[in-house]
Amino acid sequence: MWKHTPRPLAHSPSRPNAGIIERLSPVRRLPIFMNLVIVLPTYNEADNIEAITAELLALPGIKCERHILIVDDDSPDGTGDIADRLAERNPGRVSVLHRYEDPGLGRAYIAGFKRALAMGADVIVQMDADFSHSPHYIPTFLDILENDPTVDVVVGSRYVPGGELDAHWSWWRRFLSWWANAVYTRLILDLNVKDGTAGFKAWRRRALEGIGLDRINSNGYVFQVEMAYVAERLGFKVVEVPIYFEDRRIGKSKMSVPVKIEAAFRTWQIQLRHKHLTPADRIDRTASQREELGSGTVVVR
Repeated sequence: MWKHTPRPLAHSPSRPNAGIIERLSPVRRLPIFMNLVIVLPTYNEADNIEAITAELLALPGIKCERHILIVDDDSPDGTGDIADRLAERNPGRVSVLHRYEDPGLGRAYIAGFKRALAMGADVIVQMDADFSHSPHYIPTFLDILENDPTVDVVVGSRYVPGGELDAHWSWWRRFLSWWANAVYTRLILDLNVKDGTAGFKAWRRRALEGIGLDRINSNGYVFQVEMAYVAERLGFKVVEVPIYFEDRRIGKSKMSVPVKIEAAFRTWQIQLRHKHLTPADRIDRTASQREELGSGTVVVR
């Protein structure tokens, strides 16, 4: 694994597919090198989703077709309804996937990744909807993938030189995050990546297909650790880019103490489940196996 120093950026202070309703639009293919789908999992992000979507749609420096896929876990605050209105106002650019069963961050991302692949995405960006991940890093991620075809995953990292945490984080929160990434997960899993819990990444299509999303079992925040570990075990090339990680602007963090304890326990399960993986275990997908996407409203039972 090697690290890339990007151009200077301004800091920004159980049943697959069960119970899913999707409001989808086809990705419009252009004669350029990539089609990009940005996956935004949401739960109670009514105060953020419209602003983050607008910023992503207007983001300069992206040389390919972009599409935003909002994956909402039946948010009681009406996030899903707002997302539907955004899709109606931006046909062909915004889609919504509504999930009503098997909630959780990991399951939401798996559903979103599968849908993005079915939409014909060449690159899939995963990020939070609360502005803790600044959209302005995305052009740098894409530049790396365009300029080096050997790179499979770009990680927005807090723990490589140049990476920073929000100045408002308490010392205890900083210590827990550092310990989880620099000590705990690296000691157990022997990870090369410095930010194993990072949730801001750009995946090349072949990486997600090669991982085989059905082999990923984690559902909470430890999902990020499992994806990082499996990617490394399978020999995919990872590049870390330093980012400034801003605390969420509006709303309350969903990273509770019980969630952190669960993540610590499940890290051991991840190691036992995947420690025997090698590059030979990559899943091979051919073009004929790729699902074609239609438009409209689809109910998957």
